[in-house]
Amino acid sequence: MLQKPLKMSLSTVAKTISVAILGLGLSACSQQSTTANTEAQAQTQLNVAPGAPGIDPTWAFSGKTGIGTSYEPYVNGQYAGLENNPVSKVWFSVAQGILTETMFGMIHNAQLKEMQFIVAGNGFVDTEKVDTTSTIEYLHTDEQGRPLSLAYKITNKAKNGKYQIEKHIFTDPNRDSLMMKVEFTAFEDGITPYLYANPHIDNSGANDIAFVEGNSLFAHTSEQNSSYMSITSDVDFVAASAGFVGTSDGLKDIKANGKLTQQYQTTSADNSTAGNVALTAQLPTLKADKAQVMNITIGFADSKQASLANAEATQQDGYDFVLSAYLGDDKHLGWKDYLASLSPMQAMAANTTDGGKLLNASALVLKAQEDKTHAGALIASLSNPWGDTVSAKVGSTGYKAVWPRDFYQCAMAFLAMGDTETPKVAFEYLKKVQVSQQTPGFVGTPGWFLQKTHVDGQIEWVGVQLDQTAMPIMLGWQLWQAGVLTDAEISQWYQEMLKPAADFLVTGGKVKLDWNDTEITPPNTQQERWEEQAGFSPSTTAAVISGLIAAADMAKLIGEEDKAELYNSTADALTAQLEKTTVTTNGQLNSKIDGKPYYVRISPNGQPNTEQRLLDNNGKPGLDQRTILDGGFLELVRYGVKSADDSIVRNSLALIDDTSLEHNLRVKYEFNAKDGSTVPGYRRYGNDGYGEDVDTGNSYAENGNTEGQRGRVWPFFTGERGHYELAYAKATNSLNEQTKAELINTYVQGMETFANEGLMLPEQAWDGVGNPTRYNYQLGDGTNSATPLAWTHAEYVKLVRSMTDEKVWDFYPIVADRQK
Repeated sequence: MLQKPLKMSLSTVAKTISVAILGLGLSACSQQSTTANTEAQAQTQLNVAPGAPGIDPTWAFSGKTGIGTSYEPYVNGQYAGLENNPVSKVWFSVAQGILTETMFGMIHNAQLKEMQFIVAGNGFVDTEKVDTTSTIEYLHTDEQGRPLSLAYKITNKAKNGKYQIEKHIFTDPNRDSLMMKVEFTAFEDGITPYLYANPHIDNSGANDIAFVEGNSLFAHTSEQNSSYMSITSDVDFVAASAGFVGTSDGLKDIKANGKLTQQYQTTSADNSTAGNVALTAQLPTLKADKAQVMNITIGFADSKQASLANAEATQQDGYDFVLSAYLGDDKHLGWKDYLASLSPMQAMAANTTDGGKLLNASALVLKAQEDKTHAGALIASLSNPWGDTVSAKVGSTGYKAVWPRDFYQCAMAFLAMGDTETPKVAFEYLKKVQVSQQTPGFVGTPGWFLQKTHVDGQIEWVGVQLDQTAMPIMLGWQLWQAGVLTDAEISQWYQEMLKPAADFLVTGGKVKLDWNDTEITPPNTQQERWEEQAGFSPSTTAAVISGLIAAADMAKLIGEEDKAELYNSTADALTAQLEKTTVTTNGQLNSKIDGKPYYVRISPNGQPNTEQRLLDNNGKPGLDQRTILDGGFLELVRYGVKSADDSIVRNSLALIDDTSLEHNLRVKYEFNAKDGSTVPGYRRYGNDGYGEDVDTGNSYAENGNTEGQRGRVWPFFTGERGHYELAYAKATNSLNEQTKAELINTYVQGMETFANEGLMLPEQAWDGVGNPTRYNYQLGDGTNSATPLAWTHAEYVKLVRSMTDEKVWDFYPIVADRQK
């Protein structure tokens, strides 16, 4: 049990400290020699941790091996907290064998950076994420080994062989809490585990207060409207302490002394002292081969009492009840029920090379990355890129935000796997992030969609990306064609949201919002899909043409023939000028393909035969536009603007596939698949700097340094190429059983190769070039950029659906028909 000082209530401590401070103040009146050091010493005696604010906070490792949240069914297109359908708004992530960023409220609102065990024994002090070897499994699988829920079993074996930690992690679907069942086994006497938690309340790690009360640990911020986090255990703590990370926390104490010698009850007596805090709880010392089983719960709420009530209620329900509800049982809809509702999945699984394991995981991961306050808000990733080297002093969403481009990919994947509700709700959500005359601070031409926002619509980035304005139109058309939106519904959305977007794609106009004061003249985009360059982009133009033709089809539905003609004629004009503005005939790489023309990544002025340099990007100096290759031109084929056997497309592919190019300009790399074959991977473009430093191995922009950085392979490009090769086989009448099997083994298996042990697909994978970093990456390993990336999982789902249907899922027949 806790020692007596820990039994005192926080209010009692505050009163005691107030009296002590008052006494010190009176003493100071008569004795001017009282020093700050004496005051600090007095605070220590009163169980208030010294050392504020602690070391600078960062986020956790971003290469997640698992993410999770409870499944919640919609109620009339929203997440409604009904009595028989409470909504749990807790999300978690797992990396390096431990619980990492855990969110409550909105999906970007982190409350915890990480929670792990410190382990002290005879002559050693270990930290779980560093000193163990970790494996991860799904707690629920079907007979084929396919995941059925986002509940995980993590087994961490000590590198010194002296203990093992098994953890089961999942959330409580009936309340805002998380459960972690732990089985801790010591293999020699005298091993003591300590639970160590580093809160980052309300998405920042620099303004927190921590305290211990009874058998619970608490954290909140110094702000008035703070969230609260409570941690409880069904095994009593022997001792506990709150402190500042790196100065007075339990880890520093145990590392120095082999045990917890300081037991501070709070980091602030009056909410005036905040910082980067940690909570440490000592658990009973273990005997050899005796396993200690404990259930640890974390509760969240807007008050201390409510957060503790959530944690204790989860404890009271117990492991079996909560886990059963999470999976789904006769009283609760859970993850297995969601998967069972996806009728195409069984047929799709037959077109994978792992029996559908990654397919199931992708369905779960995509659905988990939706906010539950703002239904339909699909984020890019439940991670902060290169998080363990990124400051957490100021709140940042990282990738836990809405980009309409990533959003489109995910919505189309939901439709592909048979979920018609989520993409409909998502489509309707998009109105929240469309620029209108009511957008705060905006002056100019409305209709375009914001570059990046919080899930509640709060503006974060304000660049104009024309593909992000076209894709909501394309999504609306696809939902209409699939019967998800009726004629009446698409007519309403056309008038309310899609016509203003299409009009902007035609005329562009003046845009003034925050720093952005510019004039947009389509198809010249302020930013293309990599958010770095302005100009004429093949991938952006493909979306603009497709969006306009889709809008014309909707205009015809409601009898707006003049609008239909405007949109179609504009699309025709853009198609006619495509080669003039994006294809070079005298590029520095022409000699590699016998002088034939090819697509550039982007042409700043629509003059691709000039030596115009691109802008500097991600620490890389801009190079001649004709030297930079990018597979974005494949979107022209995917949507139907160009045929797969188009000669310029084929020329451009030959350059993309040229592995003799020097590493900075090279795009294609090869990786070893599980069947022993090689599978392709592709970088975004030549001269990409969005990745680790090739010389030092440091993370992207670590310590502010951007020299020597290199963008790595992005696995979803393997899917994009797979879609193209399917289209090419169709266009050349060469698709048969053998060809299809080869495509699946190359591209579907290729994407599966990049999944980690937890079946999470990354943004980037290690390409073997340069320093393998502090993590000693092996070829094909997902890096610390962002895992799981929703776009990658979405591309995998769509690729499998395309192979199953033997036609490209994102194809627009009305676009292809327009080209005939």
